[in-house]
Amino acid sequence: MRSYRLLTLSAAALAGTLWLSACASHVPPDAASTPATLPDTPLSAAQRQQWLDRVSWGASDSADRQLQRLGLQRWLDEQLAPRQPPRLPEPAQQHIAALEISQRSMEDLQRGIAAQRQAARTATEQGQGEGEGARLRQEVQSHLNQLAAQAQQRQVLRALYSPAQLQEQMTWFWMNHFNVSTRKAETRLWIGDYEERAIRPHALGNFRSLLEASMRHPAMLLYLDNASNAKGHINENYARELLELHTMGVGSGYTQADVQAMAHVLTGVGFSTRDADAPPPRMAPALQADYRRDGFFEFNPNRHDYAPQVLLGQPLRAKGLAAVDEALDRIVASPATAQFIARKLAVFFISDNPPPALVQRTAAAFARSHGDIAATLRSLLTAPEALAQQGQRFKDPVHYVLGAVRLGYDERVASDVRPVIGWINRLGQPIYGHETPDGYPASQSDWASSGQMAARFDVARQIATRSAVLFRAEPQAPLEQPPYPDLAQRATAQARVAQWSAASREALAKARNVPDWNTYFLSAPEMMVR
Repeated sequence: MRSYRLLTLSAAALAGTLWLSACASHVPPDAASTPATLPDTPLSAAQRQQWLDRVSWGASDSADRQLQRLGLQRWLDEQLAPRQPPRLPEPAQQHIAALEISQRSMEDLQRGIAAQRQAARTATEQGQGEGEGARLRQEVQSHLNQLAAQAQQRQVLRALYSPAQLQEQMTWFWMNHFNVSTRKAETRLWIGDYEERAIRPHALGNFRSLLEASMRHPAMLLYLDNASNAKGHINENYARELLELHTMGVGSGYTQADVQAMAHVLTGVGFSTRDADAPPPRMAPALQADYRRDGFFEFNPNRHDYAPQVLLGQPLRAKGLAAVDEALDRIVASPATAQFIARKLAVFFISDNPPPALVQRTAAAFARSHGDIAATLRSLLTAPEALAQQGQRFKDPVHYVLGAVRLGYDERVASDVRPVIGWINRLGQPIYGHETPDGYPASQSDWASSGQMAARFDVARQIATRSAVLFRAEPQAPLEQPPYPDLAQRATAQARVAQWSAASREALAKARNVPDWNTYFLSAPEMMVR
């Protein structure tokens, strides 16, 4: 057991040459400008596992059967343009529907929290005792925690069971890219709505629309402080991260002057929790036509700096909210943005150091399609370099845990996904929990420490021996017996093991029983990559 725990981690070299030979006859003559097609030759079992691990949240027997039935090209086509809304298995659908965040509108939730806060203040002011005020304030915090936890549960249920797996991958990717942490202020209230209304609808859509949707949402406006950005009280936080983390990237050519200009352009961009039919704030008649309210989003001309601004070397011609639109258009159209997004996608799907030619081709697709995310992904995922480099992306904790659960239980829907969230937390990647705006890192060096691997062994043992906790109606209910799946009987597991190193197969051969085999399998070096 000890020697197995200390196996050296390495990316499995699984059928890369087969991918190359399958793709060679299908690459168009001008591969620099025309996306490659996918191989139409039947894939081996190992190749199918590799593909599903990369593009979905993890291979399973049912997902493998679907891939075989559709073929690679049709499968990808359907994933890039999924049915909306995707239909989850009925138990998962019912679980999501029963959540408070599903049953109450964001407007109602916000008013409820505001009422709870007011009750706490009133109790204190009326002399009901500090104890009563503290109790009511604690109720507010507990409610906020519940709302954030429900958003986590919904995210996990969709990742595990949605047929639109690429959409789920991209929703996670963009939530990390446009990171908002529940550890700051009121973001716990807004995080579920942020994913549902700002990120998810645009996950495979247009990047410019996605950027604007994230900018307009209260979660982002609170998290990066643009809600307090006003004429005479400039806050550069969101403007800086918009350029550095969301679009162009560090070292791409923008300057501190551009950050300052963008901060001035973004003054007045905020949100309002007043009733939708409430009259606008009082303002000079000349400004009234510039006022905008869309849901919670509010552009307040009273707070906006109308001074002329120069962005990326060119003056902005528009004024007010139109200047914001012009600025976003210019930033998204920058070649630096195409390059930055292309490389980040390539790192997420392919490897820590994706081939430069692949990044360039992906950036060209982004620019050519004016930021069409599906078109950009098609170029990336069908590229011969990508197809040749299977099994080189080290799994972060979320991919590791969700992949293990999907493989182990396939379409059987968990009654309680909180243990899944607990396993992810144990590995140091709590959903919506990254405090800084850069999001969770993606490189192997960030997730392959000795401490991380020891924790993964512990989580692997939990999934291998006690994953029946997922199927209890109540946390204290007895576990079904046996409290684990028989992973050796999964076709997807058998296909993997056949390609593994001699050391990994020898470790499996020493397993004395099903729990041991499950544990050795889930903690194998080859299970750490996708």
